[in-house]
Amino acid sequence: MKLWGGRFTKETNQLVFNFNASISFDQKFFKQDIVGSIAHVTMLAKQGILNNEEKESIISGLNSIKKDIINGILPIDPKQEDIHSFVETVLIERIGEAGKKLHTGRSRNDQVALDMKLYTREELLQVKELLKDLLLVLHTTMKENLDTYMPGFTHLQKAQPITLAHHMGAYFEMFKRDNERLTDIYKRMNYSPIGSGALAGTTYPLDREYTASLLGFDGPTLNSMDSVADRDYLIEFLSALSIIMMHLSRFCEEIIIWNTNEYQFVEIDDAYSTGSSIMPQKKNPDIAELIRGKTGRVYGSLISLLTTMKGLPLAYNKDMQEDKELTFDAMDTVKGCLGLFTGMLSTIKFNKAVMAVSAKKGFTNATDAADYLVNHGVPFRDAHGIIGQLVLYCIEKGIALEDMTLEEFKTISPVFEKDIYEAISLKTCVEKRNTIGAPGIIAMDKVISFNEEYLKNL
Repeated sequence: MKLWGGRFTKETNQLVFNFNASISFDQKFFKQDIVGSIAHVTMLAKQGILNNEEKESIISGLNSIKKDIINGILPIDPKQEDIHSFVETVLIERIGEAGKKLHTGRSRNDQVALDMKLYTREELLQVKELLKDLLLVLHTTMKENLDTYMPGFTHLQKAQPITLAHHMGAYFEMFKRDNERLTDIYKRMNYSPIGSGALAGTTYPLDREYTASLLGFDGPTLNSMDSVADRDYLIEFLSALSIIMMHLSRFCEEIIIWNTNEYQFVEIDDAYSTGSSIMPQKKNPDIAELIRGKTGRVYGSLISLLTTMKGLPLAYNKDMQEDKELTFDAMDTVKGCLGLFTGMLSTIKFNKAVMAVSAKKGFTNATDAADYLVNHGVPFRDAHGIIGQLVLYCIEKGIALEDMTLEEFKTISPVFEKDIYEAISLKTCVEKRNTIGAPGIIAMDKVISFNEEYLKNL
């Protein structure tokens, strides 16, 4: 059944119908369509637009349709134009004339806007749950690795010693911001468009506040044209999903690097690795690589919708139908990536001894050696030059700073004494950095306490 056609005298060209139809993908929100219709009908009866018998008949019919679709008894007809047409057609077949009153005071424009908001709202909450799972794994990893020393990097060059807890904490902050972005988006999107009609409302005495409350919205939207033309919430959501993927991709890049024979910082669990069809020794980080690759796919969805919306006049335009497939794909992609990444991270083995050796061999304590000289009265610029000479000497000898004898230290600067070894130990280098946000254990304990409070409220 078409929801339109009275003024048409010819059948739609089949190719045109196929091109125009959305049933192949908007069937994804049949539950939301039915839930929205039940709320709409409940409001119509409250306002006296439908009688109670009509309301009960329609709601019973809608619930039976939802149950039969879920149980596989009622297949969705691909010949229908969209999910709205399908549900209404089946409803009329099942309950008769009362079913024809379902669409009273409503347009497909505000109906599809409602369905997409309801669906997106549920997906957003699912992504938040997956982020919570990841944050919990990161939090556990932090607590277990407060004294796991490793090099920190800038420009992919070893810079200063940190701990694995501190490194994981950086990603905790990223994914925490992602979660907060989703919370903000939820607040902005949680207003009901139903009752806006095609673009100019309706003459029926609808109670839009009541319908909004039935559907868990904070209230109705305040402009009917904006209500049916708004896709900002989808663009915001896709933007947030893109940022999540960017963070996952950065993390995956590091795991891929750490997994190499050159680094050997981690060993990925067999369950999250694959092998080579020709090289039997290989254990590849395919999951991390796929997540890194799928980031571009989610970015593409965001750019596509931005491009679709950039030149559209008010109010509804059929172009907006293009919002669904790419958004559905991005939602599914991000949920899959978050779940897999969390599983991979929770089972990964960190080679703590290798990390510590890497920090020692990378002159990550050079800054602390310079600070040692400054604390003994040497101007920083002179101290910087002296430590540069020490590093050059160590490179030529193939040793680390802490491998030098005291005589070798004194050859370059007589200021050095025996306490230099304690001053440049990894433990000292890390533990004396205790301003909030630094890797020292006192600072990290505070951060972990903050994180525990944050997680309790998720």
